[in-house]
Amino acid sequence: MRVTGARFPGRYIQAPELLSRLGSEVCSLGSHALCLLDGTLASRLEPLVYKGAGSSLKVVCRTHGGECSETEIAASVKAGRDEGVDLVIGVGGGKTLDTSKATAHELGVPVVIVPTIAASDAPCSALAVIYNEDGSVAYDRFLSRNPELVLVDTQIVAQAPARFLAAGIGDALATWYEAQSSLRADVPNCWGTHGAIVAHEIARLCRDVIFEHGAAALTDCDSNTVTPALEAVIEANILLSGAGFESGGVAGAHAIHHGLCELEDVHHHLHGEKVAIGVLAMLLILGEDDEFEHVRDFCKSVRLPVRLADVGIVEVTDEKLDRVGRRACKPGDIMKNEPIEVTPGMVADALKRLG
Repeated sequence: MRVTGARFPGRYIQAPELLSRLGSEVCSLGSHALCLLDGTLASRLEPLVYKGAGSSLKVVCRTHGGECSETEIAASVKAGRDEGVDLVIGVGGGKTLDTSKATAHELGVPVVIVPTIAASDAPCSALAVIYNEDGSVAYDRFLSRNPELVLVDTQIVAQAPARFLAAGIGDALATWYEAQSSLRADVPNCWGTHGAIVAHEIARLCRDVIFEHGAAALTDCDSNTVTPALEAVIEANILLSGAGFESGGVAGAHAIHHGLCELEDVHHHLHGEKVAIGVLAMLLILGEDDEFEHVRDFCKSVRLPVRLADVGIVEVTDEKLDRVGRRACKPGDIMKNEPIEVTPGMVADALKRLG
């Protein structure tokens, strides 16, 4: 039986200064929350969380350790159990949010996600990317449900460096191309169904929004100004990309991202920056040269990398590319969702062309 489907967060809300309504927005989900705060912003975020919680929500804050690792998840779970919480709230970037989702899953309580940047599509998904302590990707952890609420305060997102928004555009860029690969290969998405029509239309819309508004949104973010263009790209990066990838399917671009993470060279670069390289490499592998040129030009216009040196790989060696290729093509992993068989050598050759 060929089953189609789509999945989404329980609720998604977006507006400037929305964090001030945290307590009233989550009151139906719980009354005693463990709040994981991004370590780089904890001192700034903590008073905003307490103020937004008001009198209706008891909050215990914990500063995230920086990596979404088994160790960090275990520490957060212990903190939640010690406090007897009935809700987890994650406030921060992707690794803080993934840790929050995994923590809530272990505790068996709802999770509310409050992204402070629009740098990836992590906020909406029932997925946590688990990293080793050295920054390499360990595995993808699929969770039983999506966040009950994703609350996006666009004023906070607008105050973040525009580089994060650009990285989110890179992650969103993969949504359409990977959903198309999954459709052509006739393979199921990460939770075992084939993407419904709505999944592929969301992926298409995600692509169209970032192509139309990406450059303008970055300029607006530079000035910390919330505008219609910025609002549109934030929604595309978080909601459209999140629903599109999770329901439409994930494939080679993210597989190459996982491979790149094997190299210490790239560890100071953002997820979406590495995914953009993955999109470009996959277009070369699939022989879509015209689309490659179009996407490369777009990447340049929105400050995304187009060469290996742009993600820190200044010294390109066969040994490095072999490591990337072997991890990207790990048996049984997401590279199998491409419509052709992709080998480590093909990945290495495509990356050489981006050198």
